[in-house]
Amino acid sequence: MRKKVLITGGAGFIGLHLARRLATTCDVTLLDDFSRGRSDADLSDVRGSVELVEHDLTTPVPDGLLAHDFAEVYHLAAVVGVAHSNDNPRRVLRTNLLTTVHLLDWFSGLTGATLCFASSSEAYAGSVEAGVAPVPTAEDVPLMMPDLTVARSSYGFSKIAGEMLCRTYARTHGFALRMVRFHNVYGPRMGYDHVIPEFIERLLGGADPFEIHGDQRRAFCYVDDAIDAITALTALPTKEPLLVNVGNDQEEIPIRELARKVFDALGRHPALDVHPAPPLSPVRRLPDISLLRELTGYRPAVDLDEGLRRTCEWYARDLAARGTGA
Repeated sequence: MRKKVLITGGAGFIGLHLARRLATTCDVTLLDDFSRGRSDADLSDVRGSVELVEHDLTTPVPDGLLAHDFAEVYHLAAVVGVAHSNDNPRRVLRTNLLTTVHLLDWFSGLTGATLCFASSSEAYAGSVEAGVAPVPTAEDVPLMMPDLTVARSSYGFSKIAGEMLCRTYARTHGFALRMVRFHNVYGPRMGYDHVIPEFIERLLGGADPFEIHGDQRRAFCYVDDAIDAITALTALPTKEPLLVNVGNDQEEIPIRELARKVFDALGRHPALDVHPAPPLSPVRRLPDISLLRELTGYRPAVDLDEGLRRTCEWYARDLAARGTGA
């Protein structure tokens, strides 16, 4: 019998890549309100093999909207990205907290299901900045909130609170829980509010000189590798709640070198113009993925050059279709 899986935020970036992977072996339902997820050719390609349910999780799940025999639920629905946190922290907090509460209220009525909650490396930002967490950063470091007067703090706070909500519900209702702190996951169809697609869009738009803000160091994880990790974690038989970093610890890179790799992938080489980093942008972000390796045997399979090649090709086509690429 095919396993039944629900993906919230299923029309979004990681959600659709996950749906494409699972639909070959599972009965997959996607839940999305299309406030950020896209109804596009990529979604159309999978619609014949998944069920799509439209609902806004900032409101409770209506009785009868979803089945009660799901074996796995991936809760990916959220407002993500530094730009959204800076521009509209109220929306980030309201959406990310309400969607998690309403999902948990509904999920608590299931029997024997495993919940995978998408958290973020942004949870570590305050601890790293304060010097109480090393880099690479493991899951067991103490968490500290950075300056709450800075709008960017809204996203990290929403994910820390989401983890606490999940733990509390799991303890009360006894369900299996996986919380995954994603570290700089990238790939085709991730929108235009993140550093790699933003670089691609500006470069294809002819930016010269090419501005970057800060020279932080990051390690980027291709989306297919992230999906390998979360599906392996969710399939583990343990009922013990797991909190696990998901990322790539092999290719930490300064942002200016990331820009140059994007230049190489697209064959354009403008002059770099480096400006100061925005407030609360961590100088380094690199996961310790020892626990992930121990639990699943995970190793990233797609290196940064190959992942950027695939991502640049997809965005070049998308921008050309929109009439915005040069």
